[in-house]
Amino acid sequence: MLNNAKVVDLTIPLGTDIIMWPGAPSPEMETMVTVAHDGFFARKVSFYEHTGTHFDAPCHFIEGKATVDKIPASTLVRPAVVIDISAEVGDNADAVLTLEQVKAFEAKNGIIPKNAAILLRTGWEDFNTDSVKYAGPEGDLHFPGFGAEAAKYLVNEREAVGLGIDTLGIDPGNTVDFPVHSQISHPKGLWHLENLQNLKALPPIGSWIVVGVLPLVGGSGSPARVIALVP
Repeated sequence: MLNNAKVVDLTIPLGTDIIMWPGAPSPEMETMVTVAHDGFFARKVSFYEHTGTHFDAPCHFIEGKATVDKIPASTLVRPAVVIDISAEVGDNADAVLTLEQVKAFEAKNGIIPKNAAILLRTGWEDFNTDSVKYAGPEGDLHFPGFGAEAAKYLVNEREAVGLGIDTLGIDPGNTVDFPVHSQISHPKGLWHLENLQNLKALPPIGSWIVVGVLPLVGGSGSPARVIALVP
């Protein structure tokens, strides 16, 4: 598989201008030594755990659940299932993945296998350099996400290992209680990937993802380099 696979980077480059969750600090990068002066180059980087393309550990919403350093490495290399609803979403910032859309996906592509990472393409990655369009007006979040009924089906019936999306969050921006995070996926030990890009380069079934997450001790999450392997 590796010899013939196409490698697709699903990661937004992490810089100081990356769009953040409201109230979260932007990354800071300070040059500490330079080649010209010290013979080598290195920076000090400070970032919020949930910055850019990043990983949510189950403890992010559920006290006592696994921290990022306790996530088994075997769950970070998984078959990827890509559900593309970008055509249905259009410019509807409050769109959600419905149970009917999941079942229509299965009718066309076959039953979603157990222990897969379910990646939702909404098309919102097209706006990931425009904070108002990507996140919504200041103080009024709006972006697509997983609907609760669809998430329950994927978690309970299809036994997904993780959920991923090309928006600022797994739950839609207009949520008030984050049901997918707090009631459906994290309680079952699933991890999340948020702010993905290039999902349009992946087939619905057949690719794999590799999640390069930092094993921060006690961490609720981490920026991640997420790579897809497409046969």
